[in-house]
Amino acid sequence: MKLQGFYALSKLKGIRAALSITAAVAVVSVAAATLGTSVTAADHAERQSKTDSPAPKDPGAESYSKHCAICHGDQREGNLPGFPPLLGISHRMPNEKIIELTHTGKGRMPGFPGVKDSEMNALLHFLTSGESAQTAAGVAASGATLSNAGAALFQQNCAFCHGRDAMGGETGPDLTQSKLVRKDRTGEETAKVIHEGRPDNKMPAFNFSEQETRSVIAFIREREAEAVAHPGGRRGVSVEDLQTGDAAAGKRYFEGAGGCAKCHSPSGDLAGIASRHEGLELEEQMLYPSNVKNHVTVTLPSGEKVSGILAYRDEFTVAMRDASGVYRSWPASRVRYQVDAPVEAHVDLFPKYTDDDIHNLMAYLQTLH
Repeated sequence: MKLQGFYALSKLKGIRAALSITAAVAVVSVAAATLGTSVTAADHAERQSKTDSPAPKDPGAESYSKHCAICHGDQREGNLPGFPPLLGISHRMPNEKIIELTHTGKGRMPGFPGVKDSEMNALLHFLTSGESAQTAAGVAASGATLSNAGAALFQQNCAFCHGRDAMGGETGPDLTQSKLVRKDRTGEETAKVIHEGRPDNKMPAFNFSEQETRSVIAFIREREAEAVAHPGGRRGVSVEDLQTGDAAAGKRYFEGAGGCAKCHSPSGDLAGIASRHEGLELEEQMLYPSNVKNHVTVTLPSGEKVSGILAYRDEFTVAMRDASGVYRSWPASRVRYQVDAPVEAHVDLFPKYTDDDIHNLMAYLQTLH
């Protein structure tokens, strides 16, 4: 019954629309006759279509909608935590870098090599125009606080890594717990990091004006004050949380039961490790080191042995980069090979660790400055 009612209503609307058009044509015909001019219904329809035709679409917006919006949002607002906002992108990279990234892609982002010439120029113009109606100067002129201006810039450029509240995100640390932020009362050192970035930590440099930089720092300071006022609300792990062990007991474990001294030396590869890593980052390196290269030695049918960094291995193929950096591979069935994977020793310790072992070992590593 509902469907029948719907179709009946649609039919009624159609009849009314037809009557309206007929009436309009009649009025036009009468007017034309009065003026002595012949105007047909087709002439009227053509004029009406010209009047109602939409404005031409922005080719840059069309290209963005086709290639980018599904991940970065219809309004370039981003989809956290997976995809960063593209508002304010010119603060993070020059046009040449945007073009390169569009063509080649990066990480989970595919490349779009077909976007070139006029389409690329249109897309670039769309991405970099009207980026923020709430710039530091604009917000200040409207009477809002400097921190509010910084909040807008922070959400566009920093929240993807450091979280919307500056208390840590998918890849960036909690800025409210940052030693740099806490010690840098003038903001000079923080501004330096913002402008120069930290390539070793994959943080880009930002092209902010002096006023914009001050506003971002003001926002971070506000978030820091909020975190101090409500300590139970922080999500990160502070360095102090991981300083509960016995360093002397940790040293004994390192040299004895843990077997750490078999591969590591406090005066060798671990010298200064507490200066390079601290807090949770240091503990993660201790439990499961990242970016550790596995070594492989391949014995050829002739008896010759070749050693290098393991590049690939499955049941069919083993491959390496030798000492000169050359990529070499062999069918796994035709050679013998032995892999030295340092991380596996750390994995073997997982079921053996006690809580005290971890805390004590952590305390010992924190003495290796």
